Amino acid sequence: MATSSLREELSCSICLNLYKEPVSLKCGHNFCWDCIVTVLDTQEKAAIYSCPECREPYTERPPLEKNRKLCNIVDNFRSAHPEETEVFCTYCNPPVSATKSCLLCEASFCDIHLSNHSKSLHHILTEPTTSFDDRKCPIHQEILKYYCTEDSACICMSCWVAGDHKGHQVELLNVASEKKKEKLKDVTEKLNTERQETEKSMQNMENHRTGEKRKAADVTKRVTELFRDIRRHLDDVEKRVLTEVSRQEEKISQSVCDMIQKLETQKDELSRKINEMEAICNITDPLTVLKKEMICDGISPSSGDVGDAGCLDEGMISQMLHRGLHHFTNSLIGLKTKRQFSIMEKSDILLDIKTASNRTFISKNLKSASGSNKPENKLDGPERFTVRQVLSTQSFSSGRHYWEVDVSGAKEWLVGVAAQSMERKTDGIESFIGYNDKSWGLTYRTCLQARHKDSVYKIDSNSSLKTVGIYLDYDEGYLSFYQLCDPIRHLHTFTATFTEPLHAAFFVFENSIIRIIE
Repeated sequence: MATSSLREELSCSICLNLYKEPVSLKCGHNFCWDCIVTVLDTQEKAAIYSCPECREPYTERPPLEKNRKLCNIVDNFRSAHPEETEVFCTYCNPPVSATKSCLLCEASFCDIHLSNHSKSLHHILTEPTTSFDDRKCPIHQEILKYYCTEDSACICMSCWVAGDHKGHQVELLNVASEKKKEKLKDVTEKLNTERQETEKSMQNMENHRTGEKRKAADVTKRVTELFRDIRRHLDDVEKRVLTEVSRQEEKISQSVCDMIQKLETQKDELSRKINEMEAICNITDPLTVLKKEMICDGISPSSGDVGDAGCLDEGMISQMLHRGLHHFTNSLIGLKTKRQFSIMEKSDILLDIKTASNRTFISKNLKSASGSNKPENKLDGPERFTVRQVLSTQSFSSGRHYWEVDVSGAKEWLVGVAAQSMERKTDGIESFIGYNDKSWGLTYRTCLQARHKDSVYKIDSNSSLKTVGIYLDYDEGYLSFYQLCDPIRHLHTFTATFTEPLHAAFFVFENSIIRIIE
């Protein structure tokens, strides 16, 4: 309806077609250039000019101004609706819109002329069209009536009877068209379902982005608050230590001032006595000198040792600093907990000798393992691996756990977690960490990979990986691996529903060593 209304607005009121080179009169009405020129030429004989639409008179022939904006609008409309070009009745003058076209006659008819048209079956009526050649066989110039199902082609009678499609299975065009529509309906339903799923996925992704954005804002806020708390605590420690330094400095300064004042008094007394004695020595009369009472005793001198003024007690200051920072370190866990950050304290991981293979050697502190080609005669048991693997003594069935592994002493390595029920007596790779459904692993051989059963995830790593951080959240079902260098980088996270206790697991290649960092 909107297209039809727009077409009317873009149609010339003289020829009833879309504008061709539209021009405007002063009254504001628009016409095709050729149409209005023809009208004005006719009016010129009577020397009376007027607008064909509103009849506004003009004393002289009105100038024609090309309406460029309207011209662009019409061009855009034609480009967007090429199929909507109006078809007119072949026999009407002036033109009248056609309602049907005959493929045999290659003519179009309005309702009046259609009533006189042949009703013969050979005269096939269609919707109004000007493309009659597209509906004829290019070889026999006959109307296309059939559809060859073997060659998927529209054909005429001659093609089927004596042409290239002789003997082929054919259908009437309308029958084949309906079948194709049915197929298209099925495909459309399928595509609609896929589109709905795609839209749902898009919405899920959008919700995820919104959620992660909100989460990032929350984490940013909590990190800012955490470091504000840290700075406040450190500022308190700094303030207490500097206050003590200032107190000691002030005490020493006051002590020195008091001692200097006493020494000034002592100095003045000594100067007075020296002056008295020098005055006696200057008297020439012996009798007078002898009669002068003279006190030759000195005065008790005040202590002038700087050590008595006191010294800055750096030992006490260091003790205050140590205790303040120690208290801060202890409170740091509380600060992180207050701001809802998980505490990734290292779990005390020890290697279980009972699980180590005969070619895996465990250190005395149970923190490192090395691989050798020379077997060790260990007592066999149900827990011992046949391949070069070892598990931790601890198992995890709840909570959060974190540990770090130094792999700098191994050119090839494989670390991760494994369930207690993982196969241990098979030499094949199905017993390797990450190669079955009972374990999850991170490995480096020719490249860095995360593995679980048949799933392999290749990980890009631009630097040599020397230390791996492993974080297990058993209850939430997360197992994450981190590259611990500057900067720390997330490598991969497995998500799973853990159903049995998990152990830290290590595969030690020949001439390699791995170490659990304390």
